[in-house]
Amino acid sequence: MLGFNQGDRSVPSARDRSGESVAEPGAGAPGVLVAVGEAEIAPLIRTIESEIIPRLLLAHKGAASLVAEAGVLVELPTREHIAEFAGLVLVQDATAASRYIEAMVDQGFLLETLYLHLLAPAARHIGELWSQDLCDFVEVTMALGRIQHVIREFSPAFRETRDSAPVEARRILLAPAPGEQHAMGLMMLREFFLRSGWEVVGGPSTSTEEVAVQVASQWFDVIGISVGSECRLNGLASWLAALRRVSHNPSVRIMLGGPELTANPQLAGLLGADATASDARTAVLEAEILAPRRANPQ
Repeated sequence: MLGFNQGDRSVPSARDRSGESVAEPGAGAPGVLVAVGEAEIAPLIRTIESEIIPRLLLAHKGAASLVAEAGVLVELPTREHIAEFAGLVLVQDATAASRYIEAMVDQGFLLETLYLHLLAPAARHIGELWSQDLCDFVEVTMALGRIQHVIREFSPAFRETRDSAPVEARRILLAPAPGEQHAMGLMMLREFFLRSGWEVVGGPSTSTEEVAVQVASQWFDVIGISVGSECRLNGLASWLAALRRVSHNPSVRIMLGGPELTANPQLAGLLGADATASDARTAVLEAEILAPRRANPQ
Protein backbone atom coordinates (compact mmCIF):
# COMPACT_ATOMS: atom_id res chain seq x y z
CA MET A 1 0.00 0.00 0.00
CA LEU A 2 2.77 2.45 0.92
CA GLY A 3 5.48 1.08 -1.31
CA PHE A 4 7.43 0.22 1.83
CA ASN A 5 8.06 -3.26 3.16
CA GLN A 6 7.45 -2.93 6.89
CA GLY A 7 9.15 -6.26 7.49
CA ASP A 8 12.38 -5.01 5.95
CA ARG A 9 13.40 -1.80 7.70
CA SER A 10 16.93 -1.62 6.27
CA VAL A 11 18.07 1.16 3.95
CA PRO A 12 18.89 -0.05 0.44
CA SER A 13 22.63 -0.21 -0.09
CA ALA A 14 24.37 1.25 -3.11
CA ARG A 15 24.31 -1.17 -5.99
CA ASP A 16 24.37 -1.45 -9.77
CA ARG A 17 20.69 -0.89 -10.59
CA SER A 18 21.13 -2.04 -14.19
CA GLY A 19 22.05 -5.60 -13.21
CA GLU A 20 24.27 -5.79 -16.29
CA SER A 21 27.92 -6.75 -16.33
CA VAL A 22 30.53 -4.31 -17.59
CA ALA A 23 32.96 -5.59 -20.16
CA GLU A 24 36.63 -5.64 -19.26
CA PRO A 25 38.90 -3.22 -21.11
CA GLY A 26 40.03 -4.68 -24.38
CA ALA A 27 37.12 -7.12 -24.59
CA GLY A 28 35.84 -5.73 -27.89
CA ALA A 29 35.30 -7.57 -31.14
CA PRO A 30 38.19 -10.03 -31.70
CA GLY A 31 40.42 -9.82 -34.69
CA VAL A 32 39.88 -6.10 -35.35
CA LEU A 33 42.95 -3.86 -35.09
CA VAL A 34 42.80 -0.20 -36.01
CA ALA A 35 45.69 2.22 -35.77
CA VAL A 36 44.40 5.49 -34.34
CA GLY A 37 46.56 8.50 -33.51
CA GLU A 38 46.30 10.57 -30.30
CA ALA A 39 44.84 13.55 -32.18
CA GLU A 40 42.04 11.42 -33.59
CA ILE A 41 41.14 9.68 -30.33
CA ALA A 42 40.94 12.82 -28.12
CA PRO A 43 37.61 14.06 -29.61
CA LEU A 44 36.24 10.53 -29.30
CA ILE A 45 37.11 10.43 -25.59
CA ARG A 46 35.43 13.79 -25.05
CA THR A 47 32.30 12.56 -26.84
CA ILE A 48 32.21 9.41 -24.72
CA GLU A 49 32.63 11.38 -21.50
CA SER A 50 30.18 14.17 -22.34
CA GLU A 51 27.44 12.31 -24.24
CA ILE A 52 27.64 8.53 -24.31
CA ILE A 53 28.35 7.85 -20.61
CA PRO A 54 25.57 10.18 -19.38
CA ARG A 55 23.13 8.54 -21.80
CA LEU A 56 24.11 5.09 -20.57
CA LEU A 57 23.56 6.25 -16.99
CA LEU A 58 20.15 7.59 -17.94
CA ALA A 59 19.25 4.32 -19.62
CA HIS A 60 20.32 2.28 -16.58
CA LYS A 61 18.95 4.51 -13.83
CA GLY A 62 15.81 5.86 -15.50
CA ALA A 63 15.42 9.19 -17.23
CA ALA A 64 13.99 10.84 -14.09
CA SER A 65 16.90 9.89 -11.84
CA LEU A 66 19.49 12.32 -13.22
CA VAL A 67 19.30 16.06 -13.81
CA ALA A 68 21.85 18.60 -14.97
CA GLU A 69 22.55 21.25 -12.36
CA ALA A 70 25.18 23.91 -13.12
CA GLY A 71 26.48 21.70 -15.92
CA VAL A 72 26.93 18.68 -13.66
CA LEU A 73 24.82 15.53 -13.70
CA VAL A 74 23.21 15.04 -10.30
CA GLU A 75 21.45 11.84 -9.34
CA LEU A 76 17.89 12.19 -8.08
CA PRO A 77 16.01 9.89 -5.70
CA THR A 78 13.64 7.57 -7.52
CA ARG A 79 9.90 7.20 -6.97
CA GLU A 80 10.73 4.05 -5.04
CA HIS A 81 12.97 6.07 -2.70
CA ILE A 82 10.17 8.59 -2.15
CA ALA A 83 7.56 5.93 -1.37
CA GLU A 84 9.97 4.05 0.86
CA PHE A 85 10.99 7.11 2.85
CA ALA A 86 7.34 8.15 3.23
CA GLY A 87 6.52 4.70 4.55
CA LEU A 88 9.49 4.86 6.88
CA VAL A 89 8.46 8.11 8.56
CA LEU A 90 4.89 6.83 8.87
CA VAL A 91 5.84 3.72 10.86
CA GLN A 92 9.24 4.39 12.46
CA ASP A 93 10.84 7.12 14.55
CA ALA A 94 12.90 10.14 13.51
CA THR A 95 16.16 8.32 14.16
CA ALA A 96 15.36 5.78 11.44
CA ALA A 97 14.54 8.63 9.04
CA SER A 98 17.86 10.33 9.79
CA ARG A 99 19.77 7.09 9.21
CA TYR A 100 18.04 6.71 5.86
CA ILE A 101 19.21 10.18 4.82
CA GLU A 102 22.74 9.45 6.08
CA ALA A 103 22.83 6.27 4.00
CA MET A 104 21.75 8.16 0.87
CA VAL A 105 24.39 10.83 1.48
CA ASP A 106 26.97 8.05 1.83
CA GLN A 107 25.82 6.76 -1.56
CA GLY A 108 26.62 10.15 -3.10
CA PHE A 109 23.32 12.02 -2.99
CA LEU A 110 23.60 15.73 -2.20
CA LEU A 111 21.72 17.10 0.81
CA GLU A 112 20.17 19.83 -1.35
CA THR A 113 18.94 17.19 -3.77
CA LEU A 114 17.45 15.14 -0.93
CA TYR A 115 15.70 18.20 0.53
CA LEU A 116 14.10 19.10 -2.79
CA HIS A 117 13.57 15.70 -4.40
CA LEU A 118 13.03 13.35 -1.45
CA LEU A 119 11.75 15.13 1.66
CA ALA A 120 9.34 17.48 -0.12
CA PRO A 121 7.91 14.81 -2.46
CA ALA A 122 7.62 12.36 0.48
CA ALA A 123 5.55 14.93 2.37
CA ARG A 124 3.29 15.36 -0.67
CA HIS A 125 3.02 11.58 -1.00
CA ILE A 126 1.91 11.31 2.63
CA GLY A 127 -0.70 13.99 1.97
CA GLU A 128 -2.01 11.96 -0.96
CA LEU A 129 -2.24 8.86 1.23
CA TRP A 130 -4.29 10.86 3.72
CA SER A 131 -6.62 12.16 0.99
CA GLN A 132 -7.16 8.53 -0.08
CA ASP A 133 -7.93 7.49 3.53
CA LEU A 134 -4.88 5.24 3.60
CA CYS A 135 -3.58 6.85 6.79
CA ASP A 136 -5.16 9.01 9.47
CA PHE A 137 -4.49 12.56 10.67
CA VAL A 138 -2.37 11.47 13.64
CA GLU A 139 -0.13 9.35 11.41
CA VAL A 140 0.28 12.25 8.97
CA THR A 141 1.12 14.68 11.78
CA MET A 142 3.70 12.31 13.27
CA ALA A 143 5.26 11.59 9.87
CA LEU A 144 5.62 15.28 8.96
CA GLY A 145 7.09 15.93 12.40
CA ARG A 146 9.76 13.31 11.69
CA ILE A 147 10.58 14.96 8.36
CA GLN A 148 10.92 18.30 10.14
CA HIS A 149 13.25 16.61 12.65
CA VAL A 150 15.45 15.49 9.75
CA ILE A 151 15.60 19.06 8.41
CA ARG A 152 16.64 20.38 11.82
CA GLU A 153 19.21 17.62 12.36
CA PHE A 154 20.94 18.15 9.02
CA SER A 155 20.67 21.95 9.14
CA PRO A 156 24.34 22.61 10.16
CA ALA A 157 25.72 20.33 7.45
CA PHE A 158 23.34 21.80 4.88
CA ARG A 159 24.38 25.39 5.61
CA GLU A 160 28.07 24.46 5.42
CA THR A 161 27.62 23.66 1.71
CA ARG A 162 27.34 27.40 0.94
CA ASP A 163 29.93 28.37 -1.66
CA SER A 164 31.07 31.63 -0.05
CA ALA A 165 30.12 34.10 2.66
CA PRO A 166 27.92 36.99 1.51
CA VAL A 167 29.18 40.56 1.44
CA GLU A 168 26.13 41.65 3.40
CA ALA A 169 22.95 39.93 4.49
CA ARG A 170 19.63 40.74 2.92
CA ARG A 171 16.62 40.24 5.18
CA ILE A 172 13.52 38.16 4.62
CA LEU A 173 10.48 37.63 6.83
CA LEU A 174 8.92 34.20 6.48
CA ALA A 175 5.40 33.50 7.71
CA PRO A 176 2.32 31.41 6.97
CA ALA A 177 -0.77 32.98 5.44
CA PRO A 178 -3.48 33.95 7.96
CA GLY A 179 -4.98 30.81 9.47
CA GLU A 180 -2.39 28.57 7.80
CA GLN A 181 -0.80 25.68 9.68
CA HIS A 182 1.62 24.62 6.94
CA ALA A 183 5.05 24.26 8.57
CA MET A 184 7.47 22.04 6.67
CA GLY A 185 7.69 24.20 3.56
CA LEU A 186 8.68 27.25 5.59
CA MET A 187 11.24 25.22 7.54
CA MET A 188 12.91 24.12 4.34
CA LEU A 189 12.69 27.61 2.85
CA ARG A 190 14.40 29.01 5.95
CA GLU A 191 17.33 26.59 5.50
CA PHE A 192 17.87 27.55 1.87
CA PHE A 193 17.81 31.29 2.60
CA LEU A 194 20.16 30.95 5.55
CA ARG A 195 22.56 28.90 3.47
CA SER A 196 22.52 31.63 0.82
CA GLY A 197 23.54 34.25 3.36
CA TRP A 198 20.18 35.89 4.08
CA GLU A 199 19.12 37.02 7.52
CA VAL A 200 15.87 35.18 8.16
CA VAL A 201 13.18 36.32 10.59
CA GLY A 202 10.01 34.44 11.45
CA GLY A 203 8.95 30.98 10.42
CA PRO A 204 6.05 28.55 10.71
CA SER A 205 4.91 29.80 14.13
CA THR A 206 4.84 33.51 13.23
CA SER A 207 1.31 34.84 13.76
CA THR A 208 -0.54 37.28 11.51
CA GLU A 209 -0.30 39.96 14.22
CA GLU A 210 3.47 39.44 14.58
CA VAL A 211 3.93 39.82 10.82
CA ALA A 212 2.25 43.23 10.82
CA VAL A 213 4.32 44.46 13.79
CA GLN A 214 7.63 43.23 12.37
CA VAL A 215 6.98 44.57 8.86
CA ALA A 216 6.13 48.01 10.26
CA SER A 217 9.09 48.21 12.64
CA GLN A 218 11.91 46.46 10.76
CA TRP A 219 13.46 46.60 7.31
CA PHE A 220 12.86 43.54 5.16
CA ASP A 221 13.91 43.21 1.57
CA VAL A 222 11.41 40.41 0.98
CA ILE A 223 8.37 38.96 2.72
CA GLY A 224 7.78 35.27 2.00
CA ILE A 225 4.29 33.90 2.68
CA SER A 226 3.37 30.21 2.57
CA VAL A 227 -0.13 29.25 1.43
CA GLY A 228 -0.96 25.61 2.03
CA SER A 229 -4.51 25.38 0.71
CA GLU A 230 -6.92 27.13 -1.62
CA CYS A 231 -9.21 28.25 1.21
CA ARG A 232 -6.39 30.43 2.58
CA LEU A 233 -6.46 32.57 -0.57
CA ASN A 234 -9.61 34.37 0.59
CA GLY A 235 -8.71 37.83 1.83
CA LEU A 236 -5.02 37.30 1.07
CA ALA A 237 -4.83 40.13 -1.50
CA SER A 238 -6.14 42.73 0.96
CA TRP A 239 -3.78 41.46 3.68
CA LEU A 240 -0.75 41.75 1.39
CA ALA A 241 -1.82 45.26 0.37
CA ALA A 242 -2.05 46.21 4.05
CA LEU A 243 1.45 44.88 4.68
CA ARG A 244 2.82 47.03 1.85
CA ARG A 245 1.13 50.11 3.29
CA VAL A 246 2.70 49.72 6.75
CA SER A 247 6.07 48.35 5.59
CA HIS A 248 9.20 50.04 6.93
CA ASN A 249 10.66 49.35 3.48
CA PRO A 250 8.38 51.15 1.00
CA SER A 251 9.75 48.98 -1.82
CA VAL A 252 9.41 45.64 -0.05
CA ARG A 253 8.94 42.64 -2.31
CA ILE A 254 6.44 39.89 -1.54
CA MET A 255 6.70 36.26 -2.58
CA LEU A 256 4.03 33.60 -2.25
CA GLY A 257 4.54 29.85 -2.21
CA GLY A 258 2.51 26.68 -1.83
CA PRO A 259 0.73 23.99 -3.85
CA GLU A 260 -1.92 26.33 -5.27
CA LEU A 261 0.73 28.78 -6.44
CA THR A 262 2.81 26.01 -7.98
CA ALA A 263 -0.20 24.78 -9.93
CA ASN A 264 -1.30 28.32 -10.88
CA PRO A 265 1.73 30.68 -10.85
CA GLN A 266 -0.37 33.55 -12.24
CA LEU A 267 -2.21 33.69 -8.89
CA ALA A 268 0.78 35.44 -7.33
CA GLY A 269 0.32 38.54 -9.48
CA LEU A 270 -3.45 38.48 -9.12
CA LEU A 271 -3.08 38.46 -5.33
CA GLY A 272 -0.65 41.38 -5.39
CA ALA A 273 2.61 39.49 -4.88
CA ASP A 274 5.79 40.06 -6.90
CA ALA A 275 6.75 36.45 -7.52
CA THR A 276 6.29 32.80 -6.66
CA ALA A 277 8.54 29.75 -6.90
CA SER A 278 8.00 26.03 -7.20
CA ASP A 279 10.70 25.03 -4.69
CA ALA A 280 13.05 26.46 -2.08
CA ARG A 281 16.09 26.76 -4.33
CA THR A 282 14.13 28.67 -6.98
CA ALA A 283 12.64 30.88 -4.26
CA VAL A 284 16.12 32.07 -3.25
CA LEU A 285 17.02 32.83 -6.87
CA GLU A 286 13.78 34.76 -7.38
CA ALA A 287 14.28 36.71 -4.15
CA GLU A 288 17.81 37.69 -5.13
CA ILE A 289 16.51 39.02 -8.44
CA LEU A 290 13.74 40.95 -6.68
CA ALA A 291 16.03 42.41 -4.02
CA PRO A 292 19.53 43.35 -5.20
CA ARG A 293 22.05 44.03 -2.46
CA ARG A 294 21.72 47.43 -0.83
CA ALA A 295 24.73 49.73 -0.59
CA ASN A 296 23.57 51.07 2.79
CA PRO A 297 21.44 48.57 4.74
CA GLN A 298 18.82 50.20 6.92
